[in-house]
Amino acid sequence: MAFDEELAGRIRALLAEAPGLTEKKMFGGLAFLVAGNMAVAASGQGGLMVRCDPEQTDALLERPHARTFEMRGREMQGWLRVDDEGVSTERELEPWVRLGVEYARSLPPKS
Repeated sequence: MAFDEELAGRIRALLAEAPGLTEKKMFGGLAFLVAGNMAVAASGQGGLMVRCDPEQTDALLERPHARTFEMRGREMQGWLRVDDEGVSTERELEPWVRLGVEYARSLPPKS
């Protein structure tokens, strides 16, 4: 499945003023990186991938439409998947994007 171009455009619009932002195709989707660290991605499996503080993962999973991101059957702490239904409006999408960007900014820059 290709990533959702409309979702990618909505993310791009929210991050238009973000310094140090780059886009990169990865994981079958389109990732948005801040200073080289992935913040969020329009997932190739649908919905939004969000990077977060691993210590916040369990609390964030309480939110509607959020689930743990799995890679090769292994749950990844600090990575979430938000289903399409959970990011269908700007009001729903913006907090997830902000969360991912804030966490990515807290990490050391990658070159």
